[in-house]
Amino acid sequence: MAKINKLMGKGAYEWKFSTVGGVTRVNIETGADVAHLNELDQKLWTVLSCPVSGLEFDEKTLRLMDSNNDGRIRVGEVVAASQWLTKVLKDMNYLLEGKDCIDFSQVQADTDEGKEVLESAKLILKQLGAEKESISLADVAEYMAGYEEKCKAEYTAANPDPFEPPYGDKSDDAEAAVNALRAKVADWFMRCKLVQFDEEASGVLDVQVEKIASISANNLAASTAEIADYPLARPSKEALLPLNGGINPAWQGQFATLKALVLDVDFAGKESISEEEWNGVLAKVDAYTAWKAAGETAMNEAVAEQLKVHSAAIEPVEKLLRLCRDFFKLLRNFVVFKDFYNRAPGTEAIFQAGVLFIDQRSCELCVKVSDMPKHLATAGKSGLYLLYCHCVSKVLGKEMDIAAAVTDGDIKELHEGKNAVFYDRAGNDWDATITKIIDNPISIRQAFWSPYRKFGNWVTEKINKNAQEKEAKQFENMTAKADETSTSLTAKPDEAAAAAAKTEEKKAQMFDIAKFAGIFAAIGLALAAIGSALAALGGFVMAKWYNIILLVAAVVIFISGPSMLLAWLKLRKRNIGPLLNANGWAINSVVKVNTTFGQTLTSMAKFPKVVGKDPLADKKMAWWKKCLIWLVVLAALFVVGFRLVEHRWVWEPKPVEVEEVVAEEAVAEDAVAAEAPVVADEATEEAPVEEPAQE
Repeated sequence: MAKINKLMGKGAYEWKFSTVGGVTRVNIETGADVAHLNELDQKLWTVLSCPVSGLEFDEKTLRLMDSNNDGRIRVGEVVAASQWLTKVLKDMNYLLEGKDCIDFSQVQADTDEGKEVLESAKLILKQLGAEKESISLADVAEYMAGYEEKCKAEYTAANPDPFEPPYGDKSDDAEAAVNALRAKVADWFMRCKLVQFDEEASGVLDVQVEKIASISANNLAASTAEIADYPLARPSKEALLPLNGGINPAWQGQFATLKALVLDVDFAGKESISEEEWNGVLAKVDAYTAWKAAGETAMNEAVAEQLKVHSAAIEPVEKLLRLCRDFFKLLRNFVVFKDFYNRAPGTEAIFQAGVLFIDQRSCELCVKVSDMPKHLATAGKSGLYLLYCHCVSKVLGKEMDIAAAVTDGDIKELHEGKNAVFYDRAGNDWDATITKIIDNPISIRQAFWSPYRKFGNWVTEKINKNAQEKEAKQFENMTAKADETSTSLTAKPDEAAAAAAKTEEKKAQMFDIAKFAGIFAAIGLALAAIGSALAALGGFVMAKWYNIILLVAAVVIFISGPSMLLAWLKLRKRNIGPLLNANGWAINSVVKVNTTFGQTLTSMAKFPKVVGKDPLADKKMAWWKKCLIWLVVLAALFVVGFRLVEHRWVWEPKPVEVEEVVAEEAVAEDAVAAEAPVVADEATEEAPVEEPAQE
């Protein structure tokens, strides 16, 4: 219960607060703040836990703090480190300086923790032969390196090995010389075996004259790489590797080293060696390599165990020096995110991996991605526009994935597969390629143009698709006609007629009006809707001349308004918490990235005003011509809109005159009524009256 009370901040220390990143956070600015971390309510911490590895922070410092060795740093372990420091340091404000050295006068000599630190420090200085009253992290590293060499020497002396190196003290150089030519010699012997198998193939297996002729006009001294691809020597069915001549010029230097260190030792006075003899050399070198590996492995394991035991003895002083250098920085990235919101150079947050340069901008909010599926599942909740890039460094021989947030500029040139360059915090450059994009708004301005950009992309896609279909159809028709022509020339007359009829039937089926009926109907409905809307707004448009401008503005707002509103809502909620949570952090507070702050995380290229003219630029139309064209277009649109509203040309049918219809119906009814009696009379006259029958 006491531990829980500490985490809930059951203390009397008076904390100070400020707004950082739009969120109220506690201030950690003095040594007293650090000393009273055990009284800070855990609900007020920005981070509850973070991983030990994968950060731009000394991993060994975090591992010294990781008391349970679970690979994570939690609030309790940070508090424990601060409490340990209060028992070692006389003045906790010393932590604010971030130094990796300390004078003994700064250490409390009357506490058990302080005594351990002083004893370890004096032991190290004694072994180094240094007489001073201070110690640094460099002293500790020097002492540990010397102790490691001492342990290796003691192990070697205590574990003599009867194995004799094959070439004495030059065995390591001989091993390197053999390995440098191992693959080339193997290639040469295989060529000789193929010549033995088929002697006629010797011309193909040897260096070809045509290849030499192709580079003969060049500076051959600069063509070493190409010459090195030729065989090591002229292959022959005897399969004897010459030792005193006939070696490819590009390999002569390395072969001379091999000959001096190995071949002259094993085959003194010989002019050539066979593959069997060469394999004997390889066996000796491989045995030496295996012996070294086994011996080094055993020695390293033994030395590592000794270093582990000895490190425990000097750990107090190393822990103190590392915490003096790193602890306050950790607090700025753990209790609060001050380093992240401080845009001063050199104060990046410990989760910022570097800078991505792409599309005339630099993105500074880049984090390493350790678990791509997990990251993709949760990162979208951040509200950030994210570029996932796979980075490769051939110099370092490493690969990694990063997520870079784009917080300013446009996105029209950003797409999957686009290449970029990433610079890590150490300044190393990596080749980066976009593998995935999470699309979220970048700014209100970008959201305004988003519907038009999407519509333009849709139209472009449809046009390209239609063009490709037409091209494929045209090619199909051309090939069909070619087939028909060849068929008609070779087929019998009746078969030719049948083929022609079949072709006509296919042509008739190529255009089916029923397929396009839906399209025509949709277009008609759309035009009718537009006409009805214009008719409804006709009175408003014609009331005042400037109402048409208001109408255009209303249409623009109708199109871009929803996108801008959605962007505004998302930009207010942008939060990097999901990015860090995906990397194993436990974020306890919102870490906002508003529009103003976001613009500082992405820097756009800025060009000065160019006075001179570009000789290769496209010819531009004069400004007065552009104005005239726009005036004509606007006038035409105004006239067309006016006529549509007033006369309803296309979409509203001509009104039917009701009186005329009624009159026509009345005339028709009179005609029917006039004809009815006449028909009845005629029927009466023609029909004889039957008299009753006489009984």
